[in-house]
Amino acid sequence: MAFLWPLIVLAFAYAICRFLFMLIPPNVPSIDVDVSDVLDDGNQTQENSFIYIPPRGRTQQADRKVQCYEPATMKYLGYYPALTPVEVNERVAQARKAQKIWAKSSFKQRRQFLRILLNYIVKHQQLICETSSRDTGKTMVDASLGEIMTTCEKITWLLSEGERWLKPEYRSSGRSMFYKKSKVEFHPLGVIGAIVSWNYPFHNIFNPMLAAVFSGNSIVIKVSEHASWSGCFYFQIIQSALAAVGAPENLVEVITGFAETGEALVSSVDKMIFVGSPGVGKMIMRNASETLTPVTLELGGKDAFIVCEDVDVDHVAHIAVRAALQSSGQNCAGAERFYVHRDIYSSFVSKVAKIVKSVSAGPPLAGKYDMGAICLQEHSEKLEILVNDALDKGAKIVVRGSFGYISEGAVDQFFPPTVIENVDHTMNLMQEEAFGPILPIMKFSTDEEAVKLANDSRYGLGCAVFSGSQRRARKIASQIHCGVVAINDFASNYLCQSLPFGGVKDSGFGRFAGVEGLRACCLVKSVVEDRWWPFIKTKIPKPIQYPVAENSFEFQESLVECLYGLDIWDRLRALVNVIKFFTGQHSPATGKKND
Repeated sequence: MAFLWPLIVLAFAYAICRFLFMLIPPNVPSIDVDVSDVLDDGNQTQENSFIYIPPRGRTQQADRKVQCYEPATMKYLGYYPALTPVEVNERVAQARKAQKIWAKSSFKQRRQFLRILLNYIVKHQQLICETSSRDTGKTMVDASLGEIMTTCEKITWLLSEGERWLKPEYRSSGRSMFYKKSKVEFHPLGVIGAIVSWNYPFHNIFNPMLAAVFSGNSIVIKVSEHASWSGCFYFQIIQSALAAVGAPENLVEVITGFAETGEALVSSVDKMIFVGSPGVGKMIMRNASETLTPVTLELGGKDAFIVCEDVDVDHVAHIAVRAALQSSGQNCAGAERFYVHRDIYSSFVSKVAKIVKSVSAGPPLAGKYDMGAICLQEHSEKLEILVNDALDKGAKIVVRGSFGYISEGAVDQFFPPTVIENVDHTMNLMQEEAFGPILPIMKFSTDEEAVKLANDSRYGLGCAVFSGSQRRARKIASQIHCGVVAINDFASNYLCQSLPFGGVKDSGFGRFAGVEGLRACCLVKSVVEDRWWPFIKTKIPKPIQYPVAENSFEFQESLVECLYGLDIWDRLRALVNVIKFFTGQHSPATGKKND
């Protein structure tokens, strides 16, 4: 045992050194970002201080301007140009030039870029969340959970593991190529294009940008016309961080516009990432097919939330309400279908109703409200139509939350959190993506029925399963056709950035985040070379050299059996035949008997 003491001392010393190194502040420079455009200090000019009234009878596209306003107050924020196809192509061309330089950058330089971003984000959380809140209507807490934490997790994962997963990966060479080295290399694709949705304006920009830039690409991101104001500010943060590490200009571009702008982007990049609706996703696939541009689609979701009878009802009810009201009721990451075992159905509904009754909605920066505004114009009307359809078919409203002070011009931007019972799958509310603060709760009797109900959807993004038995929850979840699963939790996958994210069916295909998402930004190249060059190298056996010998096929038969036969004695006999071929001792077979 005496020999173990030196090892223990060394291990202890190593741990102490690691701890002491952690106490040394990292050398990360701070960056200055112009925040004058997003600070609400009450000194805005008259031009930028009025209440915005959306035009009727004409569209923003006709004006070639992306008008921006706060959905919670309708306060005008300004406008950005809708780029033409020619302007988009110019931005992509600039990004392509920058990428050729950045592809040669070191991982050390790329990690420093990430550290600078992380440092800024942690120190300016309030500014980032307020900007997101003003542009999309979500609360500060929802912005922190969905924007800040997920992005910080992605950065720390890339800092810790990113280089490891982009280095060449060695693979086995098989029996016939045992003298070769086989590996997979990951090279930058070039220019990545991304069209992102409005629901998480900060994270939806940073998520594809981080993967693209760290893997040596450039990226051009079209932000949603419903979140361009915040997106353009977040772009300034990225620009400042890139400049701080000496990255080439135009490596990252953020563009604004409408459908025409997005279509131009799809046709000019090397890879396309889209976050949005299934309808637009199909249009992007059609456009991408013209140039055979690979695409990753993260589309709609109708996530199932399954609650078995052996759970802690109070605990799960609180999670259910948070899941349904995620991001100010915009349901960007929220559950939309709740299936509860009939033995606890009444108590669960009662508990959820009690929680929702205490929820208040209002302008997120005007007071302590649990829920903010709905970002999209006229979306509250769609939600009311879904609710009324359910009521007409036998559903019942259990409770609705309350409103705080809402200005007259912004009334239509709010929808009360609503609990509905006695729902079934004949109702549109259980089939169509709602994007609203609605909890439709349905009974089930058996685990098999719960699985059947969860799979009865054209969407397949995620699900959550709750049970007192993890084994039971895992069994249920394994049978649900979706891409993301949380056991006894909800949306925890978003904070595990080592995992891929994406869905199936109308929820799209391909993955971003995790190893799969990082490598999806790469040209995956397989490489084979001699293991003991130049001493052992491939030489074409004489029987199959041109012109091939009469017994060439007999040689191939023996070689295949020697390498892949299942019986060891047959393989040894075949090996003897192969050796005879090489030594010239093999005589041609006069005939062969078939089994």
